[in-house]
Amino acid sequence: RLAMVLQGKDSNYDTDIFQSLIGEISSITSAKYGAAKDTDIAMRVVADHIRAVSFSIADGQLPSNNKAGYVIRRILRRAVRYGYTFLGQDDPFMYKLVGVLVKEMGETFPELKTQRELVEKVIREEEGSFLKTLDNGIRMLEGLIADAKGKGLSAIDGRSAFVLYDTFGFPFDLTRLILRENGLDVSRSDFEKGMASQKSRSRKAASISHGDWNEIMDAGSTRFLGYDQLTAEIRIARYRKTEEKKRTRYQLVFDQTPFYAESGGQIGDTGMIEKGNEKIQILDTQKEHNLILHVTDKLPADLEGPFMASVNTEKRLHTAYHHTSTHLLHYALRSVLGKHVEQKGSLVHPDYLRFDFSHFQKVEDRQLDQIEKLVNRLIRDDLPLEESRSVSMKDAADMGAIAFFGEKYGEQVRVIKFGDSVELCGGIHVKTTGNIGFLKIVKEGAIAAGIRRIEAVAGPAAEKYVDQGFEILKKIEGALKTTNILATIEKTLSDNAELKKLKDELSRDIRAIARKNLISRIRRTGRINLIAEEIPMRTAEDFKSLAFELKDEVENLVLVLGGNLDGKAHLTIMISDHLVKKLSLDARRMIREISADIQGGGGGQDFYATAGGKHPGGIPMAIEKIAAMLEQAQADGF
Repeated sequence: RLAMVLQGKDSNYDTDIFQSLIGEISSITSAKYGAAKDTDIAMRVVADHIRAVSFSIADGQLPSNNKAGYVIRRILRRAVRYGYTFLGQDDPFMYKLVGVLVKEMGETFPELKTQRELVEKVIREEEGSFLKTLDNGIRMLEGLIADAKGKGLSAIDGRSAFVLYDTFGFPFDLTRLILRENGLDVSRSDFEKGMASQKSRSRKAASISHGDWNEIMDAGSTRFLGYDQLTAEIRIARYRKTEEKKRTRYQLVFDQTPFYAESGGQIGDTGMIEKGNEKIQILDTQKEHNLILHVTDKLPADLEGPFMASVNTEKRLHTAYHHTSTHLLHYALRSVLGKHVEQKGSLVHPDYLRFDFSHFQKVEDRQLDQIEKLVNRLIRDDLPLEESRSVSMKDAADMGAIAFFGEKYGEQVRVIKFGDSVELCGGIHVKTTGNIGFLKIVKEGAIAAGIRRIEAVAGPAAEKYVDQGFEILKKIEGALKTTNILATIEKTLSDNAELKKLKDELSRDIRAIARKNLISRIRRTGRINLIAEEIPMRTAEDFKSLAFELKDEVENLVLVLGGNLDGKAHLTIMISDHLVKKLSLDARRMIREISADIQGGGGGQDFYATAGGKHPGGIPMAIEKIAAMLEQAQADGF
């Protein structure tokens, strides 16, 4: 506003801060600023929102469906809709404005300049993603608006707004904005009911029936021992019965435990508790309301007294391989792709790991190779675990621990450090990275807009993966009778391409002969040229190609072809478009009439339909049935 006063302008948007952006918007969209109120507002919204979104992304906050990320996504989608509706932009265009913003503000905000490529890619990806559904969403909303106005209503049902959100990605405030532009409103409470109903359905799908807690002893909160030991003497403090899908389980709470409860993406420990000759398997360990729940399929005969608890050491160790690997992988991703990368989720399992992270394009094979090599170098460096428990957030930050915007942390945290990888984490880790052996990335792909997922294996699981790959290679060598697999496969593919070319040419020659023979046997039925024959063909595709070729060559055609394809009956009906329109002939109806003769069924379009069945012997009867139907229809004058 101070700039507006000093520059003698009537609006913030007329100052030099905005005019360079608005000028570029005008150039891209061919809309003249100042010519119309709607386009002026749209250009101002785009100019304002591109600034907010670009600065946020440059600072490391990416669009998402949660917390601050959703605020960024809502701002961007609001601008995309203004560009689409009022500026005629149905392709991404806002990302093209980043260069102008960098030129204007890059010296003052150097992060904008250094992160320019990322900012452009993120905005372009978001624009493209929303534009794919925007048109359908707006058409639905226009229908709702027309319906409401036709009924004299002042608002639309909030549940319809929820459908727009759930199906087309329309934020509630965007729907309300469009409605208000049309003199209507929407009920937020009904929208929230739709959201609540969806959450309720999700909860019911995974519901567990819990019995009441049975107290054995007052032990206070469970003391976790699992960072330092895998066995411990424990006592059962309480238990309850659960029912899930007609399966009975028991949840036991101990006074202390070596079992790690599922959290932070790491699955829960398994193992056993024993007393005397009785052994009870611990099937899983979960956490609920700060309680550590040990899941069993039966109760001990005697619930009181001490038990010896033992964690499944092999499973725990393999889980630790993969958990430490996620930290090394996170560090490598940020080193290779950039500091915008943030962990968005993970699954740490004894047999594999999944790691979800923010990144707005496919990770190139070259980059994946760099990431994997960096992780394996860190493993070979045999970096020791440096663990700091009960550290204040300030001290953790001073240590360089990564704390992500929007995440909630307690007053005291645990810091895990392997070399330059420093993270807040409550999970189980190896003592040194060399224990892992090596890591192999198995797969990389997108799971949501701006979110990628890497799947990998480490330790013995990586060895198994590589061994299986070599075993497959050996089998291929044996089958191909060569050690130069790649050259042999390339030659085989080349030979197959040549054979396919020859096969296609042969099929064309066979169809040409068949076409000539069939045309010579045309039966005239009034105005209809009827071809009804059983012929030998190799594939269903050959029948289809022949049918379309005959349709192009023969006027007023009704074609019925049948053949035996590897012991299965096949029928094809093709009708000239003229006959479909003038005589109301329908290939679908005809195919249904005769498919019973081959003990099968079929369908298609009004001019073309096919059927398959298990009785080739019924083909002649089916073909003649069509001929008889047409002759009778002709006699009846259609």
